[in-house]
Amino acid sequence: MDMNSIMSSQLRSLQSTVQMSMMNKALSIETSAVTEMLSGLENQPTAHPYKGASVDIKA
Repeated sequence: MDMNSIMSSQLRSLQSTVQMSMMNKALSIETSAVTEMLSGLENQPTAHPYKGASVDIKA
């Protein structure tokens, strides 16, 4: 193997590693945002018994 092919292979491996790291970080951020949003829903005041309890959709 010549030096260029070795370097090219190592570069592809490094790019793949960086890409996976960035994807994991983005997924972690999205997961924490969803968790925070869901926990915020628990703290919402209850709706009026007659208003906002259902949605009518007429086509």
